[in-house]
Amino acid sequence: MIKHFSYKALLVALSVSVSGCAVFQAGSTESSEEVSKNSEAKNKDKLKPYNKVITKDAKSDEGLFTVHQVDDKYFYEIPDSLFNREMLTVTRIAKTASGIGFGGGKQNTQVHRWEKNGDNVLLRVVSYEVYAADSLPVHEAVVNSNFEPILQKFPIQTVKKDSASNNVVIDVTALYSKDIMALGLQDDEREEYKVSRLDEDRSYIDTIRSYPENVEVRHVKTYNAGDPPSNSSLGSISLEFSNSMILLPKVPMERRYFDQRVGWFTTGQTDYGLEAQKSETIRYLDRWRLEVKEEDMEKFKRGELVEPKESIVYYIDRATPQKWRPFIKEGIEDWQVAFEAAGFKNAIIAKDAPTVEEDPDWSPEDARYSVVRYLASPIPNANGPHVSDPRSGEILESDINWYHNVMTLLRNWFFVQTAAINEEAQGVQFKDEVMGRLIRFVSSHEVGHTLGLPHNMGSSVAYPVESLRDPEFTKLYGTAPSIMDYARFNYVAQPGDGDVALMPNIGPYDKYAINWGYRPIPEKEGMEEEEILDQWILERAGDPMYRFGRQQSGGVIDPSSQTEDLGDDAVLASEYGIKNLKRILPNLLDWTAEDGKDYEDLDDIYGQIVGQYNRYMGHVTANIGGVYENYKTYDQEGAVYTHVDKEQQKRAMNFLQSQLFETPQWLMDPDIFNKVEFDGNIERIRSMQERALNNIMDFGRMARLMENEEVNGSEAYSLLNMMTDLRKGIWNELSSGGKTDRYRRNLQRAYLDRMEHLMTKEQAEVPARYRSWVTQSTIDVAQSDIRPIVRGELKNLQRQIRNSVYNSGDTLTRYHLQDALERIDLILNPIAKG
Repeated sequence: MIKHFSYKALLVALSVSVSGCAVFQAGSTESSEEVSKNSEAKNKDKLKPYNKVITKDAKSDEGLFTVHQVDDKYFYEIPDSLFNREMLTVTRIAKTASGIGFGGGKQNTQVHRWEKNGDNVLLRVVSYEVYAADSLPVHEAVVNSNFEPILQKFPIQTVKKDSASNNVVIDVTALYSKDIMALGLQDDEREEYKVSRLDEDRSYIDTIRSYPENVEVRHVKTYNAGDPPSNSSLGSISLEFSNSMILLPKVPMERRYFDQRVGWFTTGQTDYGLEAQKSETIRYLDRWRLEVKEEDMEKFKRGELVEPKESIVYYIDRATPQKWRPFIKEGIEDWQVAFEAAGFKNAIIAKDAPTVEEDPDWSPEDARYSVVRYLASPIPNANGPHVSDPRSGEILESDINWYHNVMTLLRNWFFVQTAAINEEAQGVQFKDEVMGRLIRFVSSHEVGHTLGLPHNMGSSVAYPVESLRDPEFTKLYGTAPSIMDYARFNYVAQPGDGDVALMPNIGPYDKYAINWGYRPIPEKEGMEEEEILDQWILERAGDPMYRFGRQQSGGVIDPSSQTEDLGDDAVLASEYGIKNLKRILPNLLDWTAEDGKDYEDLDDIYGQIVGQYNRYMGHVTANIGGVYENYKTYDQEGAVYTHVDKEQQKRAMNFLQSQLFETPQWLMDPDIFNKVEFDGNIERIRSMQERALNNIMDFGRMARLMENEEVNGSEAYSLLNMMTDLRKGIWNELSSGGKTDRYRRNLQRAYLDRMEHLMTKEQAEVPARYRSWVTQSTIDVAQSDIRPIVRGELKNLQRQIRNSVYNSGDTLTRYHLQDALERIDLILNPIAKG
């Protein structure tokens, strides 16, 4: 299509300022800088006097910006020196509506820049997602394709006349009281809860406080919602948001680049300045700025420990109960041994927050302080988020959220995993020193996150299961090489094993990872460090103590990187675990007893035993169709992905048949049931078995079993092998002609329901917003071998049932088998029967 050429458009284009070109404007000889200055001067004459805007009734708070509150309006007073400086704004849900989740959830992170523009101040959003060094020609193209959007425009209200820095005052009330998505509820939640609009009458600014390096805003937003998560009669959601605006350093810290063989939280960027013939995403570590003092550099080079220029300091919140503070501090300073491996002493320090008398201005919201914050909340959890500079990955501050009810979680874990061998866990109220040690353990784990370390779920598999029964080994190594695994407590050790260690400590992997991420490499920086960092990894390659295994979400593909597991053999570890549960259960009434109390604790702990038992089933199931993942690079030999050995998969199937599908009678204690429930046991057993059954006959698992057969042939545990073994085990009464009890009948019906699902349903699609972190094998079910195999198994079962339906003298068994034949017929011939 040919467009008409416009000479007028050409003249307009010639009058626009272009980088590297002079600007010609008819009738004007002033430079653009002079025009801007003149505009500001004219505007200053039009502005109200400072004391007419910031009146004597104003409540003012000095800090990064001076914040003024005048009636229900809020003003920022911005010094000239802070215009065009970059600031990181982190938006979190501070107080959450019931049904949405934990408070503290991060909603958005953006870099902002405040910029003067004539009579206005612009708040721009700065992106570091794409990048090229400003010394390269491609930098101009990156800038042109990454124009910084304007989040908000603010008319200048007044200028502080007596200020040497010419402070500009703007009204920011609308920024926090209106519906600005970047600073409030994000798109996914709006869609999920069918949010239509912000109800301004029920929204307000709570506080805006200023500190030397940050401004903290709290505002309440009420959204009208068609499908709120709770209080549906209101048709709305109310949330309290916090916006933390933190000044970024003028000079970014030197980056250290990521390697997937060492687990780390990272920041990513598409770098167009690299020599690669495509755009590449580079990732660099989120880490604290730990630097060697110049006067200590020679000592450091000689291998002596040195103190960093600035240590990492954590303050314990004033609200923390006094008796737990020492244990939280110990958990923080446990990491000193890891930093010593990196060449630093006293690199991480724990302190009590100053009292109000010592420092009335001290606040946990001040970005200069990282704080363990104690929250009086029923949430049974703790978490350790951090804020990092997107330009470099430098961690600027971190607040660990410590919810009061994490102690309930610790009690439950410690009870069900160690009470069989540990007298101190044989009760529902632990001694303070026991709970304190558990708090220390969780404190260490959460601090690890704030140092940059993610979960290392591949750690605990490094230790042989039998070694976890050895006091000498466990005292030396704990229960896993990394405290960043979910290797909780030693459920493997048996009575008589002696004084075994019950939990992990800062282990070999943790020291290795901190050394790799934090040890300075003198005279090297950035990409120049790559060869040395690679060599450090290769020195430990092949040693399972130094392996990183990522956390899997949505499904377990690698059975060696699971949560809550211990040891190198899930079948053996789970057998030991079940033996201990069988020891605990008969003592449950005694160990939870307390005169004058009801049976709430008994009910809770029994539920924990069932939950622990289910974890063992999951650990073992993951071996069927499992694929090990061991990250490697081209300079390392061997496969990255390896299918689980055939015999191990068959062991896993046999374990499930004997421990779960054969009714676990030991879990059924009438003396417990008659204290805590009027019914529920039958449904509980049915639900556990059905969940495991559906997990085994998962489309993704079936896809991996078929893939394994194609790759490894007869050496593989094939889909047909698995389905045959499953059928024979679940329906083994058919060959004996014996009675089928109620639990087994329920299990067999669950089997038929799942077979119908396999014949009629497609694999569920993962919602788009979860695809980046959900691990799933995908398959086109209709065009695979799944349905022919299912059909064949159903026909085999149909023949078996026909041959044995009248062999049983039990009426209910016969009715059950007749019903099963009808169900199979409906699955195989849905049209004819429909």
